[in-house]
Amino acid sequence: MNNNAPHKIDSTFELLREGYHFINNNTDQFQSNLFETRLMGQKVICISGKEAAQIFYNSEWFQREGAAPKRIQKTLFGEQAIQSMDGEAHIHRKHLFLSLVTPLHQKYLAEIVMGKYLSSLSKWEKKKRIVLFDEVKEILCNAACQWAGVPIPDSEVKKRAEDFSLMVDAFGAVGTRHRKGRQARTRAEEWIKGVIEEVRTGKLKAVEGTALYEMTFHKNLTGQQLDEQMAAVELINVLRPIVAISTYITFAALALHDHPECKRRIIAHESGYPENFAQEVRRYYPFGPFLGARVRKDFSWNHYNFSKGRLVLLDIYGTNHDPLLWDNPQRFNPDRFKEWDGNPFDFIPQGGGDPANGHRCPGDGIAVEIIKTSLDFLVNRIDYDVPEQDLSYSLTRMPTLPKSGFIMSNIRRKELN
Repeated sequence: MNNNAPHKIDSTFELLREGYHFINNNTDQFQSNLFETRLMGQKVICISGKEAAQIFYNSEWFQREGAAPKRIQKTLFGEQAIQSMDGEAHIHRKHLFLSLVTPLHQKYLAEIVMGKYLSSLSKWEKKKRIVLFDEVKEILCNAACQWAGVPIPDSEVKKRAEDFSLMVDAFGAVGTRHRKGRQARTRAEEWIKGVIEEVRTGKLKAVEGTALYEMTFHKNLTGQQLDEQMAAVELINVLRPIVAISTYITFAALALHDHPECKRRIIAHESGYPENFAQEVRRYYPFGPFLGARVRKDFSWNHYNFSKGRLVLLDIYGTNHDPLLWDNPQRFNPDRFKEWDGNPFDFIPQGGGDPANGHRCPGDGIAVEIIKTSLDFLVNRIDYDVPEQDLSYSLTRMPTLPKSGFIMSNIRRKELN
């Protein structure tokens, strides 16, 4: 091991104290894009930046098997899910996910989301105020299920949306939040397993091409169907991330509130601006703090020897705010994406690299389309007031959100020209 590498004895409490800034605080301190430490008693290497992302997504050097802690698998991902797969098996499973998120699928889902927004408007107009985050996670849960072909009674939408949200909320949690996330996953898996069983026994018809059908009848490389548990885990890995976009939408509403000039440019239908705005929301605001992988084989990078089996954490938040990559990164500026070249390693809100061959989340396009649809609704379809509230968000809580959830009052619909 390179003795000159920056080293800390144990950073567990520092991580809890500093949250999203933990890795980049240390890389700034050491003037290095990597350092060694221990977290929860385990030796780890923390890396940050574009070059770090490039090596992190090199499948010759890194693997995902054994990287995600059991506590994350039991809440966010599900056990033995696609996020922990490597090699041909991973690519085969990834192609299944990619087949479900083509541009046509994205457009269809966005249309469903807009329909759900418009259907909710009459209810919102009658209320004194709403909490946007709470409303949107239910809208996205309902829309995701319809799009995926999963039947869900109106009476169950709220509790299913809450369970998906609790799984996401648990990824950086200990204690009560973690326990709630595990309980939520158990409930969701039992529900979805029941749906898959009904499809396989003919009690429920699934439409070919929907996520429900494709997950139910998907075959692995050996030609065997996934068992009901695994099919349920992966179907949840389609539904849950869609519900999680409610966080980005809440931050998008905050950005519109804090930057009224952005709203005027969306109203003016400035070409390309809604997409640039959506991308800047994903860059600027915090969601995932970092990602983990294990070293597949010994190699050297940046004068440092990476040992087989070592856990490595890639700094998502710090890379998206790296001043070497982004001009004035602490400023919210959608126009920066006018010139962005689409590099898959300097902008990594949902992971980096090629989603077809690597571990980048295949849902990037869906996130952008749903944020754009939400912007259209918030800016062009309704007017509303933003009452006094606590819109601050903590960078020590992972994941984070504006404390109020973004309260809106006096909601009224606009007449379309």
